[in-house]
Amino acid sequence: MTSLNERASNLRPGHRATRGRQRGITLFGLMLWAILIGFVGYLVVRALPTVNEYATIQRTIDKIAKEQPATVAAARQAFDRQKDIEYAIATISGKDLTITKENEQVVIAFAYEKEIPIMGPVYLLLKYEGRSK
Repeated sequence: MTSLNERASNLRPGHRATRGRQRGITLFGLMLWAILIGFVGYLVVRALPTVNEYATIQRTIDKIAKEQPATVAAARQAFDRQKDIEYAIATISGKDLTITKENEQVVIAFAYEKEIPIMGPVYLLLKYEGRSK
C-alpha cells in the first residue's frame, strides 16, 4: 500500500495530490429547489378545479349543440338546467353564451376569466374560451 506522499511524488512536477472533486447539491440548493417545486405544485392545485370547470362547460355545450336546439332561448335554458345538475359549473350561466348558426349547425361559444388568489394582492389570471364542435 502506498502512502499519500509516495503517490504525490508520482505526479508530474508542480502538481499536488488533491482529493477528487466533490459533486452534489448543497443544502441551499436543495431548499431552493424544494421551494420552487412546492410553489409550482401549489399553483397546480389551485388551478386544477378551474380546468375541471372548463372541461365540464365544454362537454355541456357540445352536448347541447349536438341536440340542435330550435331557439337561442332554448339553448340557454338547456345550459342553465345542466348547470343546476352539474355543480362544477359556477362561473358562467346561459346568458354568457354566444349562440350562432354556421352552415345550418348551432354553434355555442363562451369566454370567461378566472382569478385565483395566490397570496395577498397576488392573483393568477386564467382566461378560458371555447366553442362547440
